[in-house]
Amino acid sequence: MKTYGYVRVSSVEQNEDRQLFAMRELNISHENIYIDKQSGKDFNRPQYQTLVKALKNGDLLYIKSIDRLGRNYEEIQSQWRELTKEKGIDIAVIDMPLLDTRLHRDLIGTFISDLVLQVLSFVAHSERENIRQRQAEGIKSARLRGVHLGRPAIKAPENFLEAVREWERGKLTKEAVLTQTGLTESTFYRRYREYKTTRSQS
Repeated sequence: MKTYGYVRVSSVEQNEDRQLFAMRELNISHENIYIDKQSGKDFNRPQYQTLVKALKNGDLLYIKSIDRLGRNYEEIQSQWRELTKEKGIDIAVIDMPLLDTRLHRDLIGTFISDLVLQVLSFVAHSERENIRQRQAEGIKSARLRGVHLGRPAIKAPENFLEAVREWERGKLTKEAVLTQTGLTESTFYRRYREYKTTRSQS
């Protein structure tokens, strides 16, 4: 029997130290800890998939909390069944001792564990939906305030107007203009349209 740990954070900016500390407290070897820095919306995560392939009947898997496994209600239920029933491994959720398949193997204990799993899976899923809603509301609010979202716009260089005038006179090719200004073709035409709009309004 081998003991494994699975750690997940939603992005590369987030810190996984708290989860790793919990795994090391359980003396799980470093090579048996799998880490994904990816959303929990589904289970198409490289390290998780590698972990599943490594798991064998009788192995033990630790996760810090159920939302680290995932945030999709139906998929959490499906993965839990696949791991425990089909692969025959045990799972222990560190933050929820009731979710430890090594304990309470009788009918009542199994019923309680399944119920707790369903409740926590629902909470994890609901929290993901709430996060998405807050993000959408934040984006909408920012747009209403006129806040620019996404990458900052690339400004036209100082020699832009001179290069454009030479291009309009046929003295420069488009390729030469792009080389002189350092702009991509799409950015050049975007700035050129803005220039024409400003010129027509003046």
